Amino acid sequence: MNVDRWPLPLWIAHRGAGKLAPENTLAAFRTGAAHGYRAFECDVKLSADGVPFLLHDTELDRTTPERGVAGERNWAELSRIDAGGWHSRAFAGEPLPSLGAVAAYVQRNGFALNVEIKPTPGTERATGHAVGEACARLWRDERSPLLFSSFRPEALQAAREAAPGIARALLVDTLWPGWFEMAQSLACVAVVSNYNLMDAALITRLHDAGLRALCYTVNDPAEARRLVGLGIAGLITDAVDRFSPGPDGVND
Repeated sequence: MNVDRWPLPLWIAHRGAGKLAPENTLAAFRTGAAHGYRAFECDVKLSADGVPFLLHDTELDRTTPERGVAGERNWAELSRIDAGGWHSRAFAGEPLPSLGAVAAYVQRNGFALNVEIKPTPGTERATGHAVGEACARLWRDERSPLLFSSFRPEALQAAREAAPGIARALLVDTLWPGWFEMAQSLACVAVVSNYNLMDAALITRLHDAGLRALCYTVNDPAEARRLVGLGIAGLITDAVDRFSPGPDGVND
């Protein structure tokens, strides 16, 4: 990513297409794309045998018929799990995608991707390093910008070591002591905050330090307008059917 040009668009579809399709699946990416979105956020963790794949939760329970910690299973087993039937019958049988499958999809279409590194607890550095190595190998198309983000500084640092050329952003849900210094020490290009945290003072502090400001998960039109007015660089949303993904479009 050429940070000076900041190629990510303003609107980013959360977990593929938020609520309209099963999150973190290729079906969700296709649904978001059908609504005009050209940038996507997803969560990536590691299988027991080191394959990066998409899933938000530590456990399989919420979004599959399986139970237990996903990261304790090998990819051969994970790849056969139904990750769509929980959402609706129309998506029954939709599999968990590997990061490699998502990379192929977004690069084939020239889409941007925000990879949130979402480690199984205790695997922060291993996950960051593996995701960094995989992305350094998979991303060769400059038409498809890539941004790492994580709530876990250890994961971002490991990703930085494995893929120093891929831009990084620190995720924060509270302004914990030292968050700003941590973002700088990791050579982040952006900070992605809970939208409730973002105000004029915070965005000014970030801009003064040369950092972009992004927010999650922005589903309310009034909040979207407020943040656009502040000069936000990115809005991560579930509401792909409510917000036009143009430069500043907000549909009521």
